[in-house]
Amino acid sequence: MTTSHLLFLPFLLIITLLSMSLLPYPVALAGNGQWQLLQNNIGIVAMHMQLLHNDRVVIYDRTDFGFSNLSLPNGRCRLNSKELAVKTDCTAHSIEYDVASNGVRALFVQTDVWCSSGSASMDGSLVQTGGFNDGERVVRTYSPCSTCDWQEIEGGLVARRWYATNHKLPDGGQIIIGGRRQFNYEFYPKTEATAKNTYSLPFLVQTNDPGGVENNLYPFVFLNVDGNLFIFANNRAILFNYTNNNVVKTFPQIPGGDPRSYPSSGSAVLLPLKNLQGSFVEAEVLVCGGAPKGSYQQVLNNGQFIGALNTCARVKVTDPNPNWVVETMPGARVMNDMVLLPNGNVLIINGASLGTAGWGYARNPVLNPFLYKTNSPIGSRFQSQNPSNIPRMYHSTAVLVRDGRVLVAGSNPNIYYNFTNALFPTELRLEAFSPSYLEPGFANVRPKIMSPASQSQIMYGQMLQLQFQVIGPLTKNSVSVTMLSPPFTTHSYSMNQRMLVLEPKSVTNVSGTTYQVEVTTPGSPILAPPGFYLLFVIHQEIPSEGIWVQIL
Repeated sequence: MTTSHLLFLPFLLIITLLSMSLLPYPVALAGNGQWQLLQNNIGIVAMHMQLLHNDRVVIYDRTDFGFSNLSLPNGRCRLNSKELAVKTDCTAHSIEYDVASNGVRALFVQTDVWCSSGSASMDGSLVQTGGFNDGERVVRTYSPCSTCDWQEIEGGLVARRWYATNHKLPDGGQIIIGGRRQFNYEFYPKTEATAKNTYSLPFLVQTNDPGGVENNLYPFVFLNVDGNLFIFANNRAILFNYTNNNVVKTFPQIPGGDPRSYPSSGSAVLLPLKNLQGSFVEAEVLVCGGAPKGSYQQVLNNGQFIGALNTCARVKVTDPNPNWVVETMPGARVMNDMVLLPNGNVLIINGASLGTAGWGYARNPVLNPFLYKTNSPIGSRFQSQNPSNIPRMYHSTAVLVRDGRVLVAGSNPNIYYNFTNALFPTELRLEAFSPSYLEPGFANVRPKIMSPASQSQIMYGQMLQLQFQVIGPLTKNSVSVTMLSPPFTTHSYSMNQRMLVLEPKSVTNVSGTTYQVEVTTPGSPILAPPGFYLLFVIHQEIPSEGIWVQIL
């Protein structure tokens, strides 16, 4: 293109082209999301991620990969005679990422956190459980502060927990379910009654594939609106009363019968809970992607990469006679993450279209996220988004942050850090996907919350008034409020991801462009376990930046 040709271009287009040339890689044009490279090297692989209420993300990797690319500060080294890789290691295997400053701080973890689990406690601390080798029975806690580091409790668990799932409970504690060769569950923190106990869960035996390849690891677990747990493993699901240790309901097998949990590694999400003040609250679970039965063995034994599943299945957990409804994605996907967006839609991101989870067991990375429009009619719910240029394979993660972006990191299908001699090298870049609701063209309809202040405490069943600014006019039906529990994300599953839709009682104009919406907070800890949530005002499907609230 010549200079004379540029003179005929609209000025705005010239500015757009110039700005794109300055970015780490081109940002996609409007309509289907934008990508931005945030960090070229965060030092470690993001195998596990959790957003905390100080807007910092705790990220960690396994310790037995050997040296990472980030040194521990002040000459500190990890000395561990039980370590399988290196006994003296002066590099970090965990970091704290500051969303606001785009900065990284190295954290110190002593025992192996490989393929562990966790959840945020009601005081906002991260409680992380299990791992491998010397870390398999360890509980680790991390408090959100600018100088905090991991605290480790040896023997904090009764059983070895590797590839287990954690879920927050209405009493503020958490249940830890399953893991490699563990067909049981336990609770944390311990009480006198539960201190030495594990509780048998035969469902995990029944869903354990023969032949040594378990397809029931990292089971998908969601707290149902009746206080029971929806547990999905392999290709089946139950509703489970964890207090009485009995199965309340058995769901039909997912259509097709293919496994969806690790290592087949589809993903699942509890769709937003609505009508919270009504006599009946409906709960639906969506399961997407995965690998067909036998995929792991085909790669392991024959070097054949089977096509991933291109279906999602949706079930109403609260139906008296529930049935799965199958939908077709724009393409096949395994090792995909599912991220609830503030407006209730679901972003399906990361993964591959061939193979399964495991060391080099997948091919054909899927670079385009899929947007799932939760409330659209069936057949019109999927929309392909603009692609990243970074493959996100085994050990990738994605989390929503307060401003509405989705942080994406990780990918290491190699047994050690390998940057040069690998089909998919170890990936240390951190990027952000901005959904289309963040485009500048929506500035006129994007709300800005004025009150309450972030970090406010709220109570169950409370009338809550939120003031926000937006260039109007608006109507009651164009406004909603959502509460989101940020999850602990690893291995294609986001534990404790939960959204509640708070329907407006009224929307009034305060003055000028300032409005007030009145909602009622969830009525019980069964609907919203105690802890920190992100609160958003949604106007015409466009979310505000979130504020933190703590419900107790």
